[in-house]
Amino acid sequence: MRKINIKTDSTLKYFQVFNGILELTDKELKILAEFVDTSTTINLCSAENKKTVSKKLDIKDPNTLNNYVKRLKDKGAIKKTKNGYSLAKILKKEEYVVIAIHNV
Repeated sequence: MRKINIKTDSTLKYFQVFNGILELTDKELKILAEFVDTSTTINLCSAENKKTVSKKLDIKDPNTLNNYVKRLKDKGAIKKTKNGYSLAKILKKEEYVVIAIHNV
């Protein structure tokens, strides 16, 4: 068995490791990382968080992020909960993650 160590010193880099599974665009990755890094509420994609993310990424209208929220949900990066949106379990940061690849 081979072991590969990947240093992920930012949320964006951490998400990029899993992007072969989720197939997010670069813009979707940046937006998702910004939501996670700036979230101050239980609802990852709250109106308050959209305003903050849109300012940081120079997006003029925070409502533009609704299109990205839908895409992130459709691709499995976030999920709808009773409290709004939360990060998919596969993307929750952990200090140590093992990815096993089995040849069939």
